[in-house]
Amino acid sequence: LENAAAFRKQVIAYRDGAAVTFGDVAKVVDSFENVRSIDWLNDERAVTVAVQRQPDSNTMNIVDNIKKVLPRFAAQLPAGIQMKVFYDRSVTIRAAVHDVQYTLLIAAALVVAVIFLFLRKITATIIPSLALPITILGTFAGMALLGFNLDNLSLMALTLSVGFVVDDAIVMLENIVRHVEAGEKPYQAALRGSQEIGFTILSMTISLAAVFIPILFMNGIVGRLLHEFAVTIIVAIVISGLVSITLTPMLCARVLKDETRERHGWIYRWNEMVFLRLQDAYDRSLHWSLHHRKVILGVFVASILASAALFMIMPQDFLPSDDTGFLRGGVQTATGTSFDQVSAYTRQVMKVVEDDPNVADIQGDEGGDMQVSLKPLWQRRLSADQVTAQLRRKLRNIPGTSVTFNNPPVIRVGGRNARSSYQYTLQGLDLPELQQASEELVQALQDDPTFVGVNSDQDTVSPSVRVAIDRGRAATLGVTPDEIQSTLGLAFGGQQVSQIYATTDQYQVILELLPQYQLDATGLSRLYLPGTGGSMVPLTAVTTISRRTIPPFINHAGQIPAITVSFDLAPGKALSDAVTGVKNAIDRIGLPTSVQGSFAGTAAAFQSSTSNMGWLLLVAVIVVYIVLGILYESFIHPLTILSGLPSAALGALLTLYLTGVPLTLYAFVGMIMLVGIVKKNAIMMIDFALQRQRGRDAVAAADAIYEAAIVRFRPIMMTTMAALMGTLPIALGSGMGADARRPLGLCVAGGLLFSQLLTLYITPVLYTYLENLQTRMGSFRALDEDEPATSTK
Repeated sequence: LENAAAFRKQVIAYRDGAAVTFGDVAKVVDSFENVRSIDWLNDERAVTVAVQRQPDSNTMNIVDNIKKVLPRFAAQLPAGIQMKVFYDRSVTIRAAVHDVQYTLLIAAALVVAVIFLFLRKITATIIPSLALPITILGTFAGMALLGFNLDNLSLMALTLSVGFVVDDAIVMLENIVRHVEAGEKPYQAALRGSQEIGFTILSMTISLAAVFIPILFMNGIVGRLLHEFAVTIIVAIVISGLVSITLTPMLCARVLKDETRERHGWIYRWNEMVFLRLQDAYDRSLHWSLHHRKVILGVFVASILASAALFMIMPQDFLPSDDTGFLRGGVQTATGTSFDQVSAYTRQVMKVVEDDPNVADIQGDEGGDMQVSLKPLWQRRLSADQVTAQLRRKLRNIPGTSVTFNNPPVIRVGGRNARSSYQYTLQGLDLPELQQASEELVQALQDDPTFVGVNSDQDTVSPSVRVAIDRGRAATLGVTPDEIQSTLGLAFGGQQVSQIYATTDQYQVILELLPQYQLDATGLSRLYLPGTGGSMVPLTAVTTISRRTIPPFINHAGQIPAITVSFDLAPGKALSDAVTGVKNAIDRIGLPTSVQGSFAGTAAAFQSSTSNMGWLLLVAVIVVYIVLGILYESFIHPLTILSGLPSAALGALLTLYLTGVPLTLYAFVGMIMLVGIVKKNAIMMIDFALQRQRGRDAVAAADAIYEAAIVRFRPIMMTTMAALMGTLPIALGSGMGADARRPLGLCVAGGLLFSQLLTLYITPVLYTYLENLQTRMGSFRALDEDEPATSTK
């Protein structure tokens, strides 16, 4: 017996002298093992094979190796069958890496242009420009030794570091150039300038690297995600510091020319005139600020209050959405909808999606699950989020269905496998109350415009048939419960009764009821069981058949029954809005005491990371304060150095708020970076002022900080502009993966601009206040030490 035709002729019994074959009592056909497992690719039947990489493996290498063997597989396929790559994640990864590399080159070019703009000499520009490739190459070497991959995060770390790794070299170079412009020989200027500024650079390097140390000790998804990012930046900072105190002074002594012998052209003179006018304007405004200290102090306090207020109202998110060219979707129908009807709904939705000009291919299955591959970013008009919103509008009115589509996050953190991105889980031991609570929550979220694609992983009810065995009657008629269970499984579940071994393959022989008898409970009345004496007993004679509705399945979380409500966000809404919306909905409907709820997956990770990032920012500030306190042997001066942080935070938050970008994990990283970058300006001022106060020709605190601000005005402008130019390509980028990087760039750029405007005045004013405070505290200590000891008896 090698096929259905042979089985059809097989004799199974004799009745009244005539042979009875399989073909007389059954429909025998060659078929598939499961005719209700169907995949479509666009409008054709397909078989989908998904390949997922193992942890710690490289996506690009895996894809390249797969593509090498695909032609060999395709050649073995029968005629009429084609093999096609539906979705290739490496395409967007390669495009994103290429875009970050391009951004890195743009940032480097802009930084070099800033250096030339302020120094106005090609020879002087070359010196810090050499520090840039040396630092990047050294960082690559460090990453290789640590076993890091060159991915989006590490490349973004390098791009951001471009703006501030040249800061140390700029500060060193500017101080040496200042001595050369004063008439000193380049060698002597390099020697004297490096001695003056060495401690400043040491303070800037150590305190900037210290900002990222807390990230290295973070646990959870945030710690794993940012570990390589933080290490990469720390390595770049350390190498930059070493280059600035070794290579930069040597190049200055060798490359710089004697200023007294050099004649300058009109461009140099015009540039010098513009800078001197700018410096003169700052001189006058600083003079006014030091004579109106209470006004500046009021601005400082206002920046703190404004930052706190803005932080409270800022929408927050976990990770920014990214356009990977891939969407997920699904069709949800009423409980009990037939297989054929679900398939028809799915094909109808797929047709609408396939006709969208932004879509390359769509894959769907018999359960209504769909995956969409979009055309490359440069071949379509809309982003992935915009395509998602457009598809939702097109598909919202298909009767009998609820269609969901979403742009899945690049990093999915736990949770159940659902058709929407975010989840809230209800748990309880009382199943009716749990079911009722989930239905009320789904309805409440559907009524809230913050949410789209709201669905539950628990169908309300599913029609079922209960077969209760009459054990007494069954025993009388000679029918056992095992025979009843076996017959039901054979009829409605199918059972393998034989195996065909052909020349090239083997085939299972499956016995089951005809499909038309499996569609409703009437097929049960057609079943017979072997009874006493070879008689055939109707199933209805030994059982009671009843209809009812029950949940088709019950999910559990931690061994407790659970129902998960999934949702996506409406355009323009952040995850913090959704968290607030869910909490408000829970308060409105009032959960029973037997039901508990909590966020799951990405939403739970967002809640955890929000609190963690706040503490991380605080710890970063404390670490920097401790490091600066050790370096300056003072409790007061670190406060002055950190005085620019409120204005930087205000600038970062205000920039995000005005551009409509939520405060994401990457934006938090940008704020942590600002803690390290902004204080560089204050370090340059305060270090110079302390040298003037403690030097041979000591001056008063106000005079010292005034002179420091004027002398350090050019390096402060240069380092801030260099850091700004390093982040602008990220803030304004538009290539693949730019949406994910933009919050970080906007945060750093906005913070730098705002803090630059305010710290040039706030830091000198606070220096005078805190220096007076320190003087008074020193006087009180001196009085205590001089007071004679007394004793009483």
